Amino acid sequence: MSYGQHFSADTVLYPLAIPPPMRIMVNGKAKQMRALWMEGKTLVMIDQLALPGTFKLVKCKTLESVAVAIEDMTVRGAPAIGAAAAYGMAIGWKDGKDKAAARLRRTRPTARDLFRAIEFMLASKGDPFVSAERYATEVANACKRIGEHGLPLIPKGAKILTHCNAGALATVDYGTALAPIRAAHAAKRGIFVFADETRPRLQGMALTSWELLNEGIPHAIIADNAAGHLMQRGEIDLVITGADRITLNGDAANKIGTYEKAVVAKENGIPFYIAAPLTTFDFSLKTGKEIPIEERPESEVLELGGIRVAPKGARARNPAFDVTPAKYISGIITEKGVFKPGEVKKLARFAPA
Repeated sequence: MSYGQHFSADTVLYPLAIPPPMRIMVNGKAKQMRALWMEGKTLVMIDQLALPGTFKLVKCKTLESVAVAIEDMTVRGAPAIGAAAAYGMAIGWKDGKDKAAARLRRTRPTARDLFRAIEFMLASKGDPFVSAERYATEVANACKRIGEHGLPLIPKGAKILTHCNAGALATVDYGTALAPIRAAHAAKRGIFVFADETRPRLQGMALTSWELLNEGIPHAIIADNAAGHLMQRGEIDLVITGADRITLNGDAANKIGTYEKAVVAKENGIPFYIAAPLTTFDFSLKTGKEIPIEERPESEVLELGGIRVAPKGARARNPAFDVTPAKYISGIITEKGVFKPGEVKKLARFAPA
């Protein structure tokens, strides 16, 4: 099966309780596809910068074009970045795998999956395109299992908060935080999702809402600073987010604003879960204090839609991620099951070689 292959909307690929591949409405027709895939020796990806207004595919034929797509966030989300890096390594292999690895390592510093994919490719033997396909497929399969393991955590009628975008767009397919949500919707549990807008790049508003609309999952977009109010009023039952890197003690880096949600959830007695595949775990780091935090351009904060809204002369800080300490995390949903943050060391034995 080509990973860009489309299926009809009524094709039953998996049992009801397991989330199906990403469903996208294109020109009024439902299609199922991954966020990125290879066509021959060309990497094809959904242009996440064009969403939600325009559905567009980008084709990358060179290592440099893949690296730029990662840097400018045409492709984003830790697992999807990892898959893009694996494909980029395959494309750049002929000009030297070490050169390709060096270029890709310079793209984005926080997501562990990027570096894991590069390590996987450097250690692989045989056709690099076959190896890259295997990496991407393993990531997608891991996310499907995250949906299976996370489903029991979601009761009927649950109102769920998520932050940023941790759906199929961010993970090749299925999603991390959205995988259990999609599974619960498929199981007809009558859930409702609150999607944080996620300033400054608005991935929750632009991407998570777009995915939920395509899947037919009831939801509402909320301002980032409205989540605490809804928690206090009893309108949120649990929180599920993704992660970009998880350390040995269970600390987790994710999109900026996640830490605040975890603290307020703890204060209101609301379970807070992280969902991530093993490729996101960094067992070489003891705590979240060691995670490198990417700072992105000031313009992302000072502008909206390319139009400056801040006063002329004003400056901004733009950390792209924050770290949620393990004490605020109720559980980490992985392809191996749900673990307490203090049990992360047990997962080290499953770590990719």
